[in-house]
Amino acid sequence: MAEPLAVALHAVRRGGPLLGKRVLVTGCGPIGALIVAAARRAGAAHIVATDANELPLKSAREVGADQTFNILHAPDALLPFAAGKGTFDGLFEASGNASTLRGAFDSIRPRGIVVQVGLGGDVPLPMNVIVAKEFNLRGAFRFREEFAIAVELLNKRLIDTKPLISDIFSYRDSLKAFETANDRSKAMKVIADFG
Repeated sequence: MAEPLAVALHAVRRGGPLLGKRVLVTGCGPIGALIVAAARRAGAAHIVATDANELPLKSAREVGADQTFNILHAPDALLPFAAGKGTFDGLFEASGNASTLRGAFDSIRPRGIVVQVGLGGDVPLPMNVIVAKEFNLRGAFRFREEFAIAVELLNKRLIDTKPLISDIFSYRDSLKAFETANDRSKAMKVIADFG
């Protein structure tokens, strides 16, 4: 779990100081959910998370999200956050989905920080919105020194990754483990036990 946590820590670091900030995380697979946990640890005051599946949203709530929305069942859930000129100080986009990114922009306040973590290919960007709201757009790819920090946080039990572990399989059942891991509606992280 240190590797995805290191990716999340790097993304949160790219987002700047979060103490007292309002944050939106789109895409709550393992990295997105760990961004929620890392943002909470960094002092974010309010965290909203979105995803298209219930299991990742459950994990996001368990690691620190204040509110979660299934964007398939509630596609307009972020509309109230667009009031005024936007609610959130920062966006961590972890889905890699073009429509998710665009849909989140209205809820980000002017001069907000947008950290793109998810990779889904080239995405057209609404430059009029980016320029008019003076967004600070940042990419986050993998990690650097955050891996050692992730290991330390896990060893000290300062970030709990248990809510992300869906199943543990013996290495002898590796085929079943891979089948389970490929079904996002049933699994977040699947671990092979070699003990």
